[in-house]
Order: sequence, then C-alpha cells, then structure tokens
Amino acid sequence: MITRMSELFLRTLRDDPADAEVPSHKLLIRAGYVRPVGPGLYSWLPLGLRVLRKIEAIVREEMRAIGGQEILFPALLPRAPYETTNRWTEYGEGLFRLKDRRDNDYLLGPTHEELFTLTVKGEYSSYKDFPLILFQIQTKYRDEARPRAGILRGREFIMKDSYSFDTAEDGLKTAYHAHREAYQKIFSRLDIRYVIVSAVSGAMGGSASEEFLAESPVGEDTFVRCLESGYAANVEAVITRVPETLPTEGRPEAVVHDTPDAPTIATLVDWANSAGLPQFEGREVTAADTLKNVLLKVRAPGGEWELLAVGVPGDREVDEKRLGAALDPAEYALLDDADFAKNPFLVKGYVGPKALLANGVRYLVDPRIVDGTAWITGADEPNKHVVGLVAGRDFTADGTIEAADVRDGDPSPDGAGPLVSARGIEIGHIFQLGKKYTDAFTVDVLGEDGKPLRLTMGSYGVGVSRLVAVIAEQQHDELGLRWPAAVSPFDVHLVIANKDADARTGAEALAADLDRLGVEVLLDDRKASPGIKFKDAELLGVPWIVVVGRGWADGVLELRNRFTGETRELAISSAATDIAATVG
Repeated sequence: MITRMSELFLRTLRDDPADAEVPSHKLLIRAGYVRPVGPGLYSWLPLGLRVLRKIEAIVREEMRAIGGQEILFPALLPRAPYETTNRWTEYGEGLFRLKDRRDNDYLLGPTHEELFTLTVKGEYSSYKDFPLILFQIQTKYRDEARPRAGILRGREFIMKDSYSFDTAEDGLKTAYHAHREAYQKIFSRLDIRYVIVSAVSGAMGGSASEEFLAESPVGEDTFVRCLESGYAANVEAVITRVPETLPTEGRPEAVVHDTPDAPTIATLVDWANSAGLPQFEGREVTAADTLKNVLLKVRAPGGEWELLAVGVPGDREVDEKRLGAALDPAEYALLDDADFAKNPFLVKGYVGPKALLANGVRYLVDPRIVDGTAWITGADEPNKHVVGLVAGRDFTADGTIEAADVRDGDPSPDGAGPLVSARGIEIGHIFQLGKKYTDAFTVDVLGEDGKPLRLTMGSYGVGVSRLVAVIAEQQHDELGLRWPAAVSPFDVHLVIANKDADARTGAEALAADLDRLGVEVLLDDRKASPGIKFKDAELLGVPWIVVVGRGWADGVLELRNRFTGETRELAISSAATDIAATVG
C-alpha cells in the first residue's frame, strides 16, 4: 500500500524543541516521529510507530529462533508478589504506586520477574516441562526523578523481557548464552555499534550479569575496556587489581603530628611536603600517600540507619554509582552536621581508622589498602594527623569495598594493559538470576527421581523503544535522520519535484509498480516546493530517495543514497525493477 504525504498524519518542524538536549530527541520530534505529552511521556505518531514495530519484529524473530514463547502480562500489578520479594520496598521512589477504590495497593510494573515465576509455578509441575523460555514485549513504568533525553530515559517505555526456567545450572548457562547470541544478532541487524560489558545485578539479584551498551557520547553509562585483551566492564562492575601485600615487620612506628589548617587532602599534602618527613626519604608526598575516610549512614530496606566509613586513597574520589552498586539494596547518605554532633568521636576533617574501629563503626576500605601499606591519615583530634599508619599492623578494616573512581590508565583486572573509558547507552542486560525468585515463591517441580526440584532462572531484557532513539543517535547527520533499511519506516521516499502533469502521472505509476514489487513507498505528492520536499526527505531519513524531476522529459529519474549522498540516474523504463533490486 502506498503512503501519500498529502494524507499522512505528519508535521515536520523547522526548529529544535527548546527542551531537547540530545540529537535523537531533537530529530525524532522535528521529523514528526514522536510528540511529548508530559515529562518522560511520548506519543508515537505514524512514522515513529512504523520504526518501533519493525524493531519489535526483529526482536520477536530472534527470540523465537532460540525457542522463546511470547505471552503478555498486565502493566497494572498487585502489591503482594513484590512484597514477597521485598521489591515493593527496595524499588523506593522508582515505583508508580496506586490504590483501587477498595484501598488495595497496586503498582505499574517496572519489571515482571515475580509474575513470570508465579505463572510457571501455576502451570508446570514436572521436570519434563523444562527447559522453558517465555518472553513479552510490553510497556514498563518507572518514576524517573529527572526524565531526560526524550525516549532514551522516560517514565513509560517498551521492553522485551524474557525468562528462562531450568532444572539445573547447566541449562541456565545454555539459555544465558543463547540469549547472548540472540542479542548480538538483534543489534547487528539494527546496525548498532555496541560493546558487551560485565555488569552488576542490582535489584534484579543473581550472579552472572552483562550489559549491552551502544557506544554514544550522550550515554549515561560509563564503561572501561582494555584494548589489549578486550576486557570490558561497566564502571560499577570493575574489580580493582589488588597490589601485593608488604611486610609489616621493621616498619617505623606511626607518629602523630600537629597539622594546623590541613583539613583537606590538598592542604595535608602541602603540609607533608613542607615538614620533611623522614618516612618518605626525600621523595615528594602525593595525595596517593594519604588515606581519606568518607563517613556515611546506611539503611537496609526496612532497617535502621547505621554508620559506615569508607576508606580510599586520597587521590581518589568515591564514585557514587560504584558506591551505590556495592551497597545495594541498602540506601545511603553522607553524614551531615547533626550526625557529627551525635557522634563526637568523629572529628570532621581528621577522622582516622582507630576511632572508627574503637567505636564499632563498620570500616570498609579500597582494595588497594593492603597489609603493609603505610598512610597519612586523620588522628581523630582537631588539627592532628598520623604519619606512617600501617594497614595490618596499626589497623585492620572490616572488609573491602569497590567504591573509588575508575580512571583511564588504571590497570585492567586481567593484567593485560591499561583501561580506557567511554560512554554508552544501555540497550540490553542479561542475568543469571539463579533461584532468588523461585526460592521466594517456592517453585518446585518433581524431578526424575520423584523428589522436589527447585527451578533456576535467567532474566534477559532489551529496551525496545529506547532502540529507536539509539539508532537515531548513531545514524544521523546535520540534515536529519538516516535509518538502516531494516527499521526504516519505508524502503523508498519518492519525491515529485516536477509540476508537469505527465511527470506526476508517471511518478504515481512508478509508486504503484514499486508497491507491486513489495517495496514500501512514501510518496511525496504534496503541492509544496521542491526545496521543502527535499529538506523533509533528508530529515525523515528513509535510506533511498527517488526524485522525479526535470530529467523526466529525457526519460530519467534520480536515485539518492541517504547514507552516502551518492546519486545516480535510472532509465524510467526499467526504474521500478532497478530500484527494487537496489533496495532489496
């Protein structure tokens, strides 16, 4: 069926929307693919919906190819299943919660592990029914505090989430790798540049976890990789390469010094370099020689606030994403003045390990703080620091925590070379959940030996609506969008740039011929000027533009490649078959 622009529900915009921050947001609105209706909420107009549906079709094909069966759950869900897994609380303010007229609690589903698990429990009871993969493509909801970047980070979005159910760990690993390969096929078919990185599971739970990140300077996720080995990880998942421990015997005793006006790492380093400390044998003291202790309060879901101290080398900052991932699902906050007043042994700016441990404050340190390393750190008194405090001799932490920032040049965890950082947009995430949810709901089936057998699960998500924006981010130029053929709303954009009646009639006939050959045609039959039509064609981004213009009288028309800008003339007599062969 031919789509005529004179009848299409479409209005393009000349100017970027005032609140648009990233290219995809600007272009999808200007080109009439989506329209905002509220913060983080968008309507899909005809062209945008065509792209979205084509992406969904590719996702469905690859999911079915690995044995996935499609179902569909409601978006409105009861509280009880999420209470069982504690995620009603763990999700915090990210959930949309509501009540019905009988005062029962509901939520708009952010994810559906609980429902998939309960459904399988209700339907299957024997090991013979497994392995099983179920999936859905459905609308999800999260109450984003700051929706931004258009459909890249909204409050309502469309996801494909699938779940594997197996009777043994080997089956889970097989399903995990099947999804991993399926995702690679999906993103390759969409012409997306992506990288697979190690990740943390967060509120999802489980063990093995990997993210698929589309490379983009506007991405909210920072990842690092080692170019020598191919290692790649989200910053939250990077494991610090631990240095060798050092002997503690024979080391000089720690000495407390007066350090007036040195409450910061920078002022402390200045003091140390002016003090001529013998422990440093004449070398320059740097921030890496200091131990910075960051004071927090943490609270597990439903629990009480407790003090926590995090020790990191003074040349490092605490990365909030890494800290949050390390503490998840607990929430945390930095101590304020009132907290320090309640705990007078915490001397602001001069906190050291000894007072923390003596007063029962849990103390976790960066993995680089190994036994035998000596530090300049707070002496727990105003204007005093201790020099040469040796880990493993003068203090022993309660454990380690991956909270310090990761930097370009840091050694890769596999030891192959330095790390380099980049930014990406999360487009997929796969988890080996294990038995977190089947334990919560006691999902047992009868095993081959007749005894109860607990199922194990995997969870696998793809941000389907987000992929529209990701492709727009990676595939655009200064003129507009450039859709890959697999997802373009049309195969060919046929522009009538000639007012001659014969040319218009010929263009109509060409569109009909292309339609019969299975080519999806967008026919610009408007009474607008050629300049406006060409600008809209470039903005809309269909990969092939056919121009019926002045050459019609000479028996030729023009075929333009929207990606390369290359143009060639085609004979009108064979144009339909030539175009169909080119775009096919």
